[in-house]
Amino acid sequence: MSDLGTAGSGAVLRLLLDGQPRTRAELIDLSGLARSTVTGRIEELVAAGLVVPSGEAASTGGRPPARFRFNPAARLILAADVGATHLSVALTNLTGDILDRSTMPLNIAEGPEVVLGAVVRSGRALLKKARRSVNDLAGTGVGLPGPVEHSTGRPNHPPIMPGWDSYDVVERLSRELTGPVLVDNDVNIMALGEHATEYADVEHLLFVKVATGIGAGVISGGRLHRGAQGAAGDIGHIQAPGRTERCRCGNIGCLEAVASAAAIATQLEVQGSRDIVDLVRAGNSIATAAVRQAGREIGTVLAACVSLLNPSVIVVGGSLSQAGDSLLAGIREAIYARSLPLATTDLRVVTSRSGQDAALRGAATLVLQHQLTAN
Repeated sequence: MSDLGTAGSGAVLRLLLDGQPRTRAELIDLSGLARSTVTGRIEELVAAGLVVPSGEAASTGGRPPARFRFNPAARLILAADVGATHLSVALTNLTGDILDRSTMPLNIAEGPEVVLGAVVRSGRALLKKARRSVNDLAGTGVGLPGPVEHSTGRPNHPPIMPGWDSYDVVERLSRELTGPVLVDNDVNIMALGEHATEYADVEHLLFVKVATGIGAGVISGGRLHRGAQGAAGDIGHIQAPGRTERCRCGNIGCLEAVASAAAIATQLEVQGSRDIVDLVRAGNSIATAAVRQAGREIGTVLAACVSLLNPSVIVVGGSLSQAGDSLLAGIREAIYARSLPLATTDLRVVTSRSGQDAALRGAATLVLQHQLTAN
């Protein structure tokens, strides 16, 4: 059974997701549903293994009422973070907790058949190790390093993904994996993961990924904002003031061409973000200055985002965020210098708490939100 219960049971299941055991009477009060409806939906959820009995509540006279709790181990979610040069795949439970994972180097330019074939093989290997099968999957969530039309799961003119434009990712994975397949931009799922696990009470959040490229995920009103074609948050291709470097997209002066890990690596004549981080941590003054200046360039663009979106938290993640305080200091310097005081009075600019787990947990959140909405 791939769905989280049958149609209509999601309303009752959502009330149990916090892990707090509740009686039928409590669920009736909280949901506003009729007693017969709640009883029927509990029976459905128990039959599906998604809800289990959890002792009895104190009696108020007569037989003590039974309590029920959510069973996050009833199904598994396969989460995949496809980067420009890596693939990470994880199994999570239904609360998004990562149970096991695998990571390998893999170039996105190898094309969809190679990359998605690796997703399936890695997922099957993790399932076998856990002594579970594809029939235990509630669904699969995938993050890709480019714009995605979320309603179809098809990449939409991705600049660094040759052979991927309009490719039917959902159909390819659905051939071999059970349950719905949800696909989104990698920064969007990082924003989802960070928001769900660390900032669930924050309604307006901007997640900025600084790695091979630069992008942002926008949480507005507590919901992920994707835009009309799935391109919302593509700040890497906003022009950095006064810069003339040519970007791989063909334009001049894009933020990504100036301040990404790839741009800094070229400037420092090193391989990539890992080398940059190592140099900064070793106290190399040239690398530290380069990263701080990149932060200023990013912060200048983000200052416009602050005026437009008025977030209360900006979270900086991605591989370059591991370079100590240099990047964050540069970003803060530019934002606070160029934004109006009203927009920055309570603004926090922080490093990601979820780190490398943000994308995987976000991919799992994508599936869980879809299932609960569908039910």
